[in-house]
This record gives sequence, structure tokens and C-alpha cells, in this order.
Amino acid sequence: MSKVKSSPKLIKEGKLSYEWARSHMQILDNTINRLKKSKPLKGITLGFCLHITKETSVLLMGAKELGATVACCGGNPLTTQDNIAAFLASQGIHVYAWHGQSVKEYDWCIDQVLKHKPTILTDDGADMNVKAHFDKRFKDMEILGATEETTAGVTRIRAVENQGKLRYPVILVNEAYTKHMFDNRYGTGQSTIDGYLRAMNLLLASKRVVVVGYGWVGRGVASRCSGMGSKVIVTEIDPVKALEAHMDGFEVMPMAQAAKLGDIFITCTGMTSVIRKEHILKMKDGAIMGNVGHFDVEIDSKFLLKESKSVKEVRPALDECVLKNGKKVYLIGQGRLANLVAAEGHPPEVMAQSFSNQILSVMYILKNHKKMENKIINVPEEIDTQVAVDALKAMDVKIDKLTPEQVKYANSW
Repeated sequence: MSKVKSSPKLIKEGKLSYEWARSHMQILDNTINRLKKSKPLKGITLGFCLHITKETSVLLMGAKELGATVACCGGNPLTTQDNIAAFLASQGIHVYAWHGQSVKEYDWCIDQVLKHKPTILTDDGADMNVKAHFDKRFKDMEILGATEETTAGVTRIRAVENQGKLRYPVILVNEAYTKHMFDNRYGTGQSTIDGYLRAMNLLLASKRVVVVGYGWVGRGVASRCSGMGSKVIVTEIDPVKALEAHMDGFEVMPMAQAAKLGDIFITCTGMTSVIRKEHILKMKDGAIMGNVGHFDVEIDSKFLLKESKSVKEVRPALDECVLKNGKKVYLIGQGRLANLVAAEGHPPEVMAQSFSNQILSVMYILKNHKKMENKIINVPEEIDTQVAVDALKAMDVKIDKLTPEQVKYANSW
């Protein structure tokens, strides 16, 4: 069974979006086509907790083509695309997701996926993995292993391992070079611009954009904002990343100082409370805030939405908050993922790399789980390399190989 918003119109729209995405995800499509004759996932139930987008639909349909029983829920209450959920449900995938869930409904949907007793979990943010570990209803469920898609989820999984409570192996897909260097940087960089422009439709050129955090996501966002003509300010806690941002040509300063200068704020840290009440009160009249970290904890949205004199949605996914000091500030997507709440998330070409890592990591767990320890591991190097080779081939890019003379030289002392 599934629980989605559905209609013939939504199903048709979802199908067209799925076909569009798959036609631009050649890497993943080639992997699926290469494996589907042997049905390597036949008899396996897979549980997915991912943003239900057109790109994700290609992964889920691919898993079904490889023989798996597929159950999925959204990775966030506001990021499900209802037409995609309706299409997937029409194709026999167990879907528990709709746009605009309450926190309670979101939690219920994860429960429903786990009740299918999946053998392998694929997660984005670790909500499903955490529930599988600490909810007594699921603690005895047999799970061979899991994969984790994003930085925030990796942080949570590491915490579980550090406490000695990890009960099955988890492959950190986010740590693959072909994931974080491209998905986090190029994917989030572009989709963040897309989300902000859809929400506010204002000129980026000449505005001061404060990018909070200079990890791979922050690098991508800062680069793309700079390319649009923005004056970029970076805030950081890591001295090496701060130095890198400075060397890349951006202003670097503490948030207490940046709060007074910024026109637009973009949080990219995965950390809680990076824009707090004291920062918000210092902001210019008309300042716009949004977040592209996984959880809605980076901006003090509770202060904005509950303690402002008034809050009203002035554009889709854009709330105007009138502070008690009379200033107006704006919040995109209630502080949730702006690139998914206000736009469509990452482009398919980028997600093809991430999801190729996911499907190959699932296959790796299925083949090797008996000799894997209950630890976190990075994506095996051979998978990372294969995804890069497949990506270059899909983009018709050719590279050199070492000559025998060069191989001999490289191996000599």
C-alpha cells in the first residue's frame, strides 16, 4: 500500500518528469541497464528515506527493475514532489510521502517504511537509521547494512558509532569524491540559486550575500553567488576553511559583524543555531534568510515565526516577519532546505553520480555483508572510480593513460 496525494493528472505529470530526469541521468541508467537482466536484488526489500524528486524516482524505479521490493518515504516534510510520489505509487512502489507533512506525519511515514522490514536502508539525514537503532519497535529487525547520503546524516551516524551502538555497517555515500565534490558543490550551488530566485525574484548582482560555512556546499554556493555578481561574505569556525575562503577572494568575518552587512543569508553548515536571535536583530530591514543544510536548525526560525509581531507568506515559500523593533526580515521555506522547498533540488546530471554510488553501495552490502563489521566505511575506491569513469563516458570526455615508460618511472625510486 501507499499513502500519497494522487490523481490521473499528477501521475501523468510525474511520469513525464521521471522520463525527463532519466534521459539526463545516463550514468545511472547505464548501471541499471547493465545489471537488470540478472535481477541481482530479487527477493530483497529496500527502504529509502530520500527527498522524493524526479531524480530520486530514477533510483527507485531502477531498484525495482533490479528486482527489489521498494518502500520509500520523504527525507523532509516539505521536499516531496507530489506528482513524483503519485507516479511511483502507480508503478507498484510503496510510497509514504506528500508535500507539507507535519512532523508527526513525517515520523509516521518512516515507521511505515520500516514496517516493510527492509533488508538494506538508504537514508538522507539519518532519520530512518536513527529510528532503526533506537525505536524499540524496530531494534530486533534484521538489517544487513545501510547507506547515508548527506553531511548532516554522516555526523549523526558517526555519533551512533562513537557511542558503540552501531548495529550494522553503514556506507557513507556522502564521503565519496564523486558525491561530495560534485553533488554538494555543483548541485547545491546551482539549486540554491534556483531556490532563492524562485522565492524572492530579486537581483543577486551587487547584493551582499553571507554564506555561512565553507565546506563543499558553502564553496559551491559562494562560487555561484559570486558568478551572479554578488559580493560574498563567508563566516567560518574552521581556520583552514576560513583561510581558503579568504584566498578564494571572499571577505571572511564573524557572524556578529556579517549580520549587520548582509542583504541575503545562506546557511550551509549542518550545525545548529548559526543565525541566532541576536544576529537577526542586527540585520538590515529587508534582509532575506534561508538554509540549505539538511535540518531546519541553522536559523532561529522559532524566534522568527513565533515571536515576530506578524508573519505572512508574501510569495510561495517566502515569509515576511515583522520584528518587534519594526524591521521586516524574510525567511525562505520556514528554514528548511531552500533549494528543495522553493525549487526542485539538484539537477539530474549531478544526482546521477550520487545515486550511482548509492545503488552500487547497496550491491556491495548485499555481496559483502557477512564479512563487514558493524562500522561506518567510506564508499569503496573501486566504486568511486567506476562512477567517475561512467560520468566521463556519459559526458563524452576522454582522458590520457600512463604509457609503459611512465608506469616504470612511477614505480622506480
